[in-house]
Amino acid sequence: MIEVLTTTDSQKLLHQLNALLEQESKCQPKVCGLRLIESAHDNGLRMTARLRDFEVKDLLSLTQFFGFDTETFSLAVNLLDRFLSKMKVQPKHLGCVGLSCFYLAVKSIEEERNVPLATDLIRISQYRFTVSDLMRMEKIVLEKVCWKVKATTAFQFLQLYYSLIQENLPFERRNSLNFERLEAQLKACHCRIIFSKAKPSVLALSIIALEIQAQKCVELTEGVGCLQKHSKINGRDLTFWQELVSKCLTEYSSNKCSKPNVQKLKWIVPGHTARQLKHSYYRITHLPTIPETVP
Repeated sequence: MIEVLTTTDSQKLLHQLNALLEQESKCQPKVCGLRLIESAHDNGLRMTARLRDFEVKDLLSLTQFFGFDTETFSLAVNLLDRFLSKMKVQPKHLGCVGLSCFYLAVKSIEEERNVPLATDLIRISQYRFTVSDLMRMEKIVLEKVCWKVKATTAFQFLQLYYSLIQENLPFERRNSLNFERLEAQLKACHCRIIFSKAKPSVLALSIIALEIQAQKCVELTEGVGCLQKHSKINGRDLTFWQELVSKCLTEYSSNKCSKPNVQKLKWIVPGHTARQLKHSYYRITHLPTIPETVP
């Protein structure tokens, strides 16, 4: 597949992929720091994996509430994990840290006219800290991530891998994979700290490979193999993360899994704020359902 790409669009995509692969190792969370969080006991004084995962689910709720792009959410998670893997954060400060990372991602990715005021963001999130607190924390986060907000994310790889596969399929077969479904699966994985230890390219290709297996799209298997080879992803690594993704999605689909909750966001918008909110703010759905594929 990769070896026979000849169209201009395919060559552009491949160039973008090479650029992402070159930058992938930069601006990622410290794995050793994430492991410390995973091993921490939940005594109310230390950051734990459970607290981190709850915070990410809140950020996902906000992403859906405001109608922001998945890329914004993916970058917010990257910033949060980079900060948490470097700093000892007390649980009482996690909300301010998380919202600061989210706001930085929003201002970096979204169009300026869609960026909410900090006062509205805090109010809708139901936090009690002030705009000054948020701005002060934002500066601390920026300092600790060395002012490097932009980062290579799994969402960027997911987009590129999907586009490369689509580009080399006959037109009538381009509905074999549903990108909205792949996005929803990535969001579910972001809500588990363990997946922040995976390289973004490996996580993205694991999700795609697993979906291709699930949909029995045999004709796409070779394409995944070519992308794996081109990205220099070890076969054992890919299998390892595929199994974890599969387990995560199985649990996420069960009733036992705690889902992000936007219901609490729906009733606390004052009238003057509500009149200024764009239309998509009101298109709130139960979060997030992984769409079924079209038969």
